[in-house]
Amino acid sequence: MDVLSIFTLLGGLAFFLFGMNFMGDNLQKLSGGKLERILEKLSNNTIKGVLLGAGVTCIIQSSSATTVMVVGFVNSGIMKLPQAIGIIMGANIGTTITSWILSLTGIEGNSLWLRLLKPETFSPVIAVIGIILIMVCKEGKKRDIGNIFLGFSILMFGMETMSGSVAPLAEIPEFTSFLTMFENPLFGVIAGALLTAIIQSSSASVGILQALSKTGAITFGAAIPIIMGQNIGTCATALISCIGASKNAKRTALVHLYFNVIGSLTWLTVFYVCDAFIHFNFTNLNVNPADIALIHSVFNVLSTSLLLPFSKQLGKLATLTIRDKDAEEDMPFIDERFLNTPSFAVEQCKNMTNKMAELSKNNLFLAMSQICNYSQKDDTEITENESKIDMYEDVLGTYLVKLSSKSLSIKDSNEISKILHAIGDIERIGDHAVNILDVAKEMDEKKVSFSEKAQEEINVMSDAVREIVTTTMDSFENSDVANAHKVEPLEQVIDELKVELKARHIKRLRDGRCTIELGFILQDLITNYERISDHCSNIAVCVIEIDKKSFDTHEYLNEIRTGGNTEFIKDFKDYKKRYKLPT
Repeated sequence: MDVLSIFTLLGGLAFFLFGMNFMGDNLQKLSGGKLERILEKLSNNTIKGVLLGAGVTCIIQSSSATTVMVVGFVNSGIMKLPQAIGIIMGANIGTTITSWILSLTGIEGNSLWLRLLKPETFSPVIAVIGIILIMVCKEGKKRDIGNIFLGFSILMFGMETMSGSVAPLAEIPEFTSFLTMFENPLFGVIAGALLTAIIQSSSASVGILQALSKTGAITFGAAIPIIMGQNIGTCATALISCIGASKNAKRTALVHLYFNVIGSLTWLTVFYVCDAFIHFNFTNLNVNPADIALIHSVFNVLSTSLLLPFSKQLGKLATLTIRDKDAEEDMPFIDERFLNTPSFAVEQCKNMTNKMAELSKNNLFLAMSQICNYSQKDDTEITENESKIDMYEDVLGTYLVKLSSKSLSIKDSNEISKILHAIGDIERIGDHAVNILDVAKEMDEKKVSFSEKAQEEINVMSDAVREIVTTTMDSFENSDVANAHKVEPLEQVIDELKVELKARHIKRLRDGRCTIELGFILQDLITNYERISDHCSNIAVCVIEIDKKSFDTHEYLNEIRTGGNTEFIKDFKDYKKRYKLPT
């Protein structure tokens, strides 16, 4: 084997790895985060988790990606450790589908049907279809499908290139002698684990083994321990990904390691003990790609069958390894591992923003209730919630900037724009809640209160603010454009209420029925109310404009205010009638 053959082997490996990653990335993009959401929601049962883990891994063609994704779920608190164990077991089964696909390279025969099954026959056709879809479709799912086809073709081309480059090794006696050392189980396991840990893909390392098997120099005795080691080596990706993560995330990665180590040691022991008594005849026979795929599948199914009843014990073992010391801080957090699956990352950002919006709304309503009934306990809660809302904005803003640099679908890109535009206004509503709390605190300290008439008028404006905030947050959380259109007419009514309340206060002041001190307090209160409605307007306009795939706030506002919009006029009149100040 000369230098050119080595370069060809490395080039084939590069094509193989690129094709696998490219295909997997586009499969995830095509799913639009659906696979991740299924894992998140439907993994409460361990057996169901195994099936889901196997299914998702079959689709995205990477047990490492599935496991890292699960580590991210646990790290973010989306999933508990017991839920993750079943998915990890299933991922080990799902990854075997790749070896079965690669085994097609070993098909022998000249019949038409067998020739059609060979990768060298169908890969070029799939590549042509893929490149046509990429060139014709500039965006959307068809382009993703084209990328998947092209990635698969590159993967199979890499496999064929590797097989061709190692074919001459069959004629070299030294190579055959070298491989016999791997019949020693310890050497075989170490070699398989190291190779997989280095290239970060059990599917790729199994593919290399399948390519070598076509030389006819690898026996079952050598292949079995190498495959066991490859399953252990695939844990390296998850172990690396959990660095700096929460304790439960680290435990999840350890469960993956323990599962493969215990499974490998158990079945290797069983195999060699039985061989000592029965003397298996097939251990000296040469394996082919299909045999390797079969060994890979049988091992993972047997390991799952063995350890599934002990899933709780695996979790306890990981917990004993990494013990609890201090309670981890409860704070808003999105795991950066999700950046590798942008659609799901966008979904998590949306969920976090919805939580932020609900917290901001509830904090505002709690602050508004303090005007007539101030409470120190509620004061503390409002202040703590405001700090959390600020934290939400910081975490989301930083994360979304990173996410926006990824390859995103138009839908995900629009969602990011909507969130980025909205989180500032949501945070400002939280700030106004604290301002309203300060008004209530000042009234309590100075032992002053509004007159019964003034309080009735304030209650009308308060009810209007509650409705506009509720409508706004509902429209944002559900992307409800129809609801968003109802915000601006109510904002106009609140503006008019502010003007009218100021005029009435000045009249009471002139008549001696109110003090200047209460006037300042009233001014602060209704100014905060009016500004809250402005922020609601900004959020609603964002929902409307993003739905139209544009973002021109001024154009929208000018259109509805000067364009004779009948719907706007009708809603405005309805709100004005509903929130009419008492005479």
